[in-house]
Amino acid sequence: MDEIVINVENLSKKFASFTAVDNISFGVTKGEIFGFLGANGAGKTTAMRMLCGLSKPTSGKATVAGFDISKETEKVKRNIGYMSQKFSLYEDLKVWENIRLFGGIYGMKSNEIKLKSEQLLHTLGFANERNMLVKSLPLGWKQKLAFSVSIFHKPKIVFLDEPTGGVDPATRRQFWEMIYDAAEQGITIFVTTHYMDEAEYCNRVSIMVDGKIQALDTPNNLKQQFNVNNMDSVFSGLARTAKRT
Repeated sequence: MDEIVINVENLSKKFASFTAVDNISFGVTKGEIFGFLGANGAGKTTAMRMLCGLSKPTSGKATVAGFDISKETEKVKRNIGYMSQKFSLYEDLKVWENIRLFGGIYGMKSNEIKLKSEQLLHTLGFANERNMLVKSLPLGWKQKLAFSVSIFHKPKIVFLDEPTGGVDPATRRQFWEMIYDAAEQGITIFVTTHYMDEAEYCNRVSIMVDGKIQALDTPNNLKQQFNVNNMDSVFSGLARTAKRT
């Protein structure tokens, strides 16, 4: 039986009278690439913040990497990686300084950071760029570095919040090759994206509408269920049913 690394049961988040996330339940298995989709305002960012231990749920429960998101937030944070559309890097630090900094943030020991930093620079082909400021790197290189840093400590799960926004299609394809490599190593990928061609690359996809999960299955099954040829049609059809803006 596949190991469940994210288990969500009846999770909700309210802000005064507004229910941002409304009683959602799902599970994600080890090494799975799980697409978490929804239009702006659907509640996916609020849900992801709860799963990362950054926001407490109003009701319901969830475990991430085996830890309770309400009671064991620091343990959750130590066992996950995170990358946002802004790449989560410090632009005014050098490449090697970013690697060292994030290794420390994730609780790695200094001798381990030093050894693995050299290995990572070699793997990325960044050995000659180790002393460059991150802000001077090309966009695609920043993206590769940010993802590599987010899984530097070998987390059980990495949360990717629209990680390919603003990059060209060729760079996006290269990035997804890195995602597949990480999944093959047993790292679970939890990814949000606005590119529906990327939804096709996921093992399973959930789609949120008005704070609820309205669809959850493999891309092929969802296309069959909605009798369409692509995930863009699945997504847009569901998004049109939204009541809130």
